[in-house]
Amino acid sequence: MANSDRVKVRIPPKAKKGEIIEIKTQLSHDMETGLRKDAAGRTIPRHIVTRFTCTWNGEPVISADWHQAVSANPFSSFFAVASASGKIKLTWFDENGEIFEYVHDILVD
Repeated sequence: MANSDRVKVRIPPKAKKGEIIEIKTQLSHDMETGLRKDAAGRTIPRHIVTRFTCTWNGEPVISADWHQAVSANPFSSFFAVASASGKIKLTWFDENGEIFEYVHDILVD
């Protein structure tokens, strides 16, 4: 599992029950398409994030399958309804088997 130092996240630390919160994420990743060439003319191998998921206390909030058209350092923004205190878990999977994970504790009152 890759370290979360490549992840930037903006999630409020607390929310009121039923409140709609915005979750913003960005992953530092080249998202190399496999179509570019290096200075020597060799093709740079494809290396992309293929899947992103978010769960709240283990329940799915959002999941997305990504393809080579997603930009480098992909940014995501989405909304969730605050239902209970617990953990919001964000996970990115790349095609080389790397997993980037970030867990955020949220207090819902």
